[in-house]
Amino acid sequence: MKRIGVFTSGGDAPGMNAAIRAVVRQAHALGVEVIGIRRGYAGMIQGEMVPLGVRDVANIIQRGGTILLTARSQEFLTKEGRAKAYAKLQAAGIEGLVAIGGDGTFRGALCLVEEHGMPVVGVPGTIDNDLYGTDYTIGFDTAVNTALEAIDRIRDTAASHERVFFIEVMGRNAGFIALDVGLAGGAEVIAVPEEPVDPKAVAEVLEASQRRGKKSSIVVVAEGAYPGGAEGLLAAIQEHLQVEARVTVLGHIQRGGSPTAKDRILASRLGAAAVEALVGGASGVMVGEVEGEVDLTPLKEAVERRKDINRALLRLSQVLAL
Repeated sequence: MKRIGVFTSGGDAPGMNAAIRAVVRQAHALGVEVIGIRRGYAGMIQGEMVPLGVRDVANIIQRGGTILLTARSQEFLTKEGRAKAYAKLQAAGIEGLVAIGGDGTFRGALCLVEEHGMPVVGVPGTIDNDLYGTDYTIGFDTAVNTALEAIDRIRDTAASHERVFFIEVMGRNAGFIALDVGLAGGAEVIAVPEEPVDPKAVAEVLEASQRRGKKSSIVVVAEGAYPGGAEGLLAAIQEHLQVEARVTVLGHIQRGGSPTAKDRILASRLGAAAVEALVGGASGVMVGEVEGEVDLTPLKEAVERRKDINRALLRLSQVLAL
């Protein structure tokens, strides 16, 4: 294998640039050319490609976002669109791909493998941490720390005004961010999609806190934990609260910013491992880190198997909220 492509797709995640850097430099060390594909699958279809050398990826390890840009592509969802993308890859002499992204990115990559025989190795880059086959995904640690800093600031205001704050974090189908942020931030309640949320039970927890003398509380809500998110949950229990309550939606602030050391190291390790796997003949797999070791998981398994949330931590958060 003499020439490979690398691209980022779907939602951006802090650490994607560190992964791109690692791909380019590991490939250079192995004597393999790298072509950067801009704007994900949309750019692949349009042939938006640029050669990447070791100097092209200098001074990006600390940057959030992705220098290759990212986009959604409705056309790639069709067989005709994927055939166009494959034709562009062939024309550019690309013999294999490193796909950096999440669930949607890997589903698209799997189609290229199955329909056109294009070798692809995935690198898990998503703040949601919802991919099976890796303990952590690139961007998760940064997102947690970004959200935690915001919650620490909000807690100061909550205490000063004796209010309850319902804080919504990202996580439409997975509650990993909510769980880690809630536990680290001392939240009284953590609502995640993996567990049914009973508004009455949430109200009882907050009422019990008030009876114990607490004048302010934090409720962390993953966006997909309850219909309407944090706003919907507050509306469902508003009449039971004896103190003022406010909602803060952290939104896309969780995606941006310079990646933490942990994300930079994870991205560097997995980006390099992806190149080694691809050049070594692997395809249709995702590189991940499991118990400190690099592991390969079939892409199909990575996107179809559900990654379980740590329910022991969820129970611990309930104990520590007393």
